[in-house]
Amino acid sequence: IGKIKKKISIPLIADIHYDYTLAIESVKQGADKVRINPGNIGDRWKVKEIVKICKERDIPIRVGANAGSLKHEYIERFGGTKPEALVESVTDEIKILEELDFESIVVSLKSSDVRTMIDANRMFSDKYNYPLHIGVTEAGPPGGRGEVFSAVGIGILLEEGIGDTIRVSLTGDPSNEVQAACNILSSLGIRKIGPRIISCPTCGRLQFDLESLLKKIEAETKNIDSTITIAVMGCSVNGPGEAKEADIGIAGGKNSAVIFKKGEKVTSVKEKDIMSTFMQELNCLLKEEK
Repeated sequence: IGKIKKKISIPLIADIHYDYTLAIESVKQGADKVRINPGNIGDRWKVKEIVKICKERDIPIRVGANAGSLKHEYIERFGGTKPEALVESVTDEIKILEELDFESIVVSLKSSDVRTMIDANRMFSDKYNYPLHIGVTEAGPPGGRGEVFSAVGIGILLEEGIGDTIRVSLTGDPSNEVQAACNILSSLGIRKIGPRIISCPTCGRLQFDLESLLKKIEAETKNIDSTITIAVMGCSVNGPGEAKEADIGIAGGKNSAVIFKKGEKVTSVKEKDIMSTFMQELNCLLKEEK
């Protein structure tokens, strides 16, 4: 942790189970927050030692409940991994810390079931004011179910004002999680990250290769540090209107397309020249913004 800390400029959070000495050592090495489960750390004096060093260094502790690792006593009491069981489990963990006069607490209540996760966080937010770390755990693979489930669960709660930090949980490369999280925040207008591309779903009116063009534009613009809106539309019915609403847009037709900027038509181009002309106009627009 100490070696990692020296090379980064973002908060570093240690996720520790069972061994209280590792939690203490992670704080000594510079962790900005520690995630523990007081219930599996062991004796109360061990939790007290973690709390002591976190107090000294003003480090918050995150506690939580996960439907996949919920203790059997809570499952039995509430008849399954229900929202009430998750909330009760977290409540008991919070009590341990509060009794040690520690209130710099962050809480998470996660489940792979979207409704359970939403309901548990709603119940908790009605009861406490502690910051909530929200997410649908073990959501699945990127590019499909995992992102959809995460967007629904996280998005609903954020729109209701519930949630302070988020985690998208996808199988594989963690960079997919970051991108999905950015998309969720961007869709709600909470955080603007890079260009927004709007594009039509294609239909019988489409007369050129919109999908290939869209992929090229995504690849060329993914690293642009701008919050402009780009419209890539496939026909003359909705295309011109949507493209005019964007900062820059393309409305395609048969073997040709029209390029718009800030609601005004800039030029008409042949299909083979769409990409090169679009990039020229986009670069001009970006220069004008600076």
